Amino acid sequence: MTRHPRPRPLRIGNASGFYGDRFDAMREMLTGGELDVLTGDYLAELTMLILGRDRLKDPARGYARTFLRQLEECLGLARERGVRIVANAGGLNPAGLAGAVRELAGRLGLDVRVAHVEGDDLRDRFPHALTANAYLGGAGIAACLDAGADVVLTGRVTDAALVTGPAAAHFGWAPDAYDELAGAVVAGHVLECGSQATGGNYAFFAEQTAGRGADALRHPGYPLAEIHEDGSCVITKHDRTGGFVDVGTVTAQLLYETQGARYAGPDVTARLDTVALTREGPDRVRIDGVRGEAPPPTLKVGLNRLGGFRNEVVFVLTGLDIEAKAALTRAQIEDALDRAKARPADVRWELARTDRPDAPTEEGASALLRLVVRDADADTVGRTLSGAAIELALAGYPGFHVTAPPGKGSPYGVFEAAYVERDTVEHVAVLPDGERLAVPSGGHTRVLEDPAPAPLPPPLPPGPTRRAPLGLVAGARSGDKGGDANVGVWVRSDDAWRWLAHELTVERLRELLPEAAELRVVRHDLPNLRALNFVVEGLLGEGVAAQARFDPQAKGLGEWLRARHLDIPEVLL
Repeated sequence: MTRHPRPRPLRIGNASGFYGDRFDAMREMLTGGELDVLTGDYLAELTMLILGRDRLKDPARGYARTFLRQLEECLGLARERGVRIVANAGGLNPAGLAGAVRELAGRLGLDVRVAHVEGDDLRDRFPHALTANAYLGGAGIAACLDAGADVVLTGRVTDAALVTGPAAAHFGWAPDAYDELAGAVVAGHVLECGSQATGGNYAFFAEQTAGRGADALRHPGYPLAEIHEDGSCVITKHDRTGGFVDVGTVTAQLLYETQGARYAGPDVTARLDTVALTREGPDRVRIDGVRGEAPPPTLKVGLNRLGGFRNEVVFVLTGLDIEAKAALTRAQIEDALDRAKARPADVRWELARTDRPDAPTEEGASALLRLVVRDADADTVGRTLSGAAIELALAGYPGFHVTAPPGKGSPYGVFEAAYVERDTVEHVAVLPDGERLAVPSGGHTRVLEDPAPAPLPPPLPPGPTRRAPLGLVAGARSGDKGGDANVGVWVRSDDAWRWLAHELTVERLRELLPEAAELRVVRHDLPNLRALNFVVEGLLGEGVAAQARFDPQAKGLGEWLRARHLDIPEVLL
């Protein structure tokens, strides 16, 4: 029997976590060390709305134009180094971006084979949506790479598909290689948000900068994964780049915008409760043990629609009698809105007590009263609010002023999720020679169900406690999924896990985060990561584009939780 050598590991890096990420990251990743594939994630729920509005102005647009400018500097460098580029920068118009890349390559005198993926656009099924895009998997990307593409551009695929596609092509994985694909999904989830895996937005950043020096996070590098044939990988970064990779940074990113133990996608359902993380050396974390299951029979569809118009004004309340000043302002504005020709359909007030007694600066003595209005009519949120607010300039509370005068109403978007049967979506790989290759929808599927709850560890024995912030012992990372917020909380020792698993119940979370008191909260346990993942349903209203909340993407929710005080065993402090 002929013995075939095992394929070498695939080195796949990331150079973008969102539309607007560091422009020089593509060049830094191409020149910083060896790579086989460089990916870029440019799409988010809000980005699709922005691109949808771009497309309304010009049907030839709808893609991430920054990506083209990056390629002007880096396409020749990628070809010289033999690095293939895979990016979802095609947004709503991957064919248009593919054509623009071919044109760019011609102007640069480069021989570049460009392919793209289609089939995610489902506006014909959702005619009232501005954008309607199914989350495709990595099979179309793999087909493009198998056909020799140097650059593969997609529209709405899952973020992890930018990694599962190249890995499946490199190793020749079959569609039912669920464990291997699940390992690539986990690697892709760690990479997808760029420098969040290399120390960015990290709860324990102060500890790391104290140990590594103040410059450690000034210019963090971007992550890469060394993926092996069995689906295991090592998360690392190029040498001599900033930031750091450790078990904590990888754990934080694994918890980001995920929910339960079953992490479903179009390629595979990855079991996050099987992930094992091991420090392999400086800035190297091994991920292995990941198990996968057949994907669900449906695909998620992200829908964006224009929800109406919004406007806001922030009143600055300075010095004494803050609550009375806020009450007076609210009464005056509400009276004016009631007397207007049309009252906004949605009126929301929020008082932020940023003031401090006996403050040494005026800013430190000031609180902020925020008013947000929404309505289907632009004039109702524009002229109505502007008139009501400006008329108080000489008739309101002492010290009346605003951070900025209210302007015209601006449109806002609403994000919703729908689901369609996967075999009704025409996933197409458009190969470098123009051939349109239909991508099979896959074979087996499995309806998504929550696994049985993991057993809790034995609690810590009774002992003295101290009132202290949760963040002294626990890290957190939070984010958004439509109108829901996700908060992942983890600890770094077995004893801390024994305490956290029993202490941070749904009821206790509601006590610590009063905004969640009346909302449905679901807790998911991940003992392999010493972590809890909470989903707070409806906290963000109609999603980030609606801006219904002070922090519309819940980015700071985890840090608020860490700042809350509770009784912590002294043995953990």
